[in-house]
Amino acid sequence: MDWFPLLNSLRIAAISTVIVFFLGIAAAYYIAKLPRGVKGVLDVVLMLPLVLPPTVVGFLLLLLLGPNHPLGAWVLETWNVRLVMQWWSAVFAVAVVAFPLMYRTARGAFEGFDSTLADAGRTLGLSNSYIFWHIRMPSCRKGVLAGAVLAFARALGEYGATSMLAGYAPGRTATISTEVYQLWNTGEDAAALKWVLVNLAISVVLLVVMNLLEKREGRR
Repeated sequence: MDWFPLLNSLRIAAISTVIVFFLGIAAAYYIAKLPRGVKGVLDVVLMLPLVLPPTVVGFLLLLLLGPNHPLGAWVLETWNVRLVMQWWSAVFAVAVVAFPLMYRTARGAFEGFDSTLADAGRTLGLSNSYIFWHIRMPSCRKGVLAGAVLAFARALGEYGATSMLAGYAPGRTATISTEVYQLWNTGEDAAALKWVLVNLAISVVLLVVMNLLEKREGRR
């Protein structure tokens, strides 16, 4: 059994989760402090990938990153690098699709933070960065960690946008999801079922980890 789709899926999910972890936290932190009207507009824009069909997200990304479109053509002409149909092309797709989960979960955690703790820190002369990393983040870690786990799980199972942006090439761009579809499409149901079971096992582990984190935080 060729394990490349699993390894490729894991590295794509890991890289994209790191990206959306920091971007989601930054967006959640600053947007949570904005006026309600502005916050509502930004919420709609940032949450769109969660409700749009993944293939639509993939198509929109192709309009931006494709070799015949603005950004993709500029990168290809400047550095001779194609932004699509590479294994790392899926990172763009997965990050866009998984971002709303990280952002919304982190924002909910930040909005539930007791701001008097930050005010007390300022009266003691603590910097905003120190307050953020040593007071706000530890207090909100349950929501932040839950968002990271959900983003990773979503990234691992992404198919629509990934297939459009990275395609399917055995040993190059194949992921678990695209491998399952390709095997089913060629009538290899038994092989497809093996990958389904692999994906199911990983998903169960992720859900167990998230539940354990919640119980640990609850005891604290």
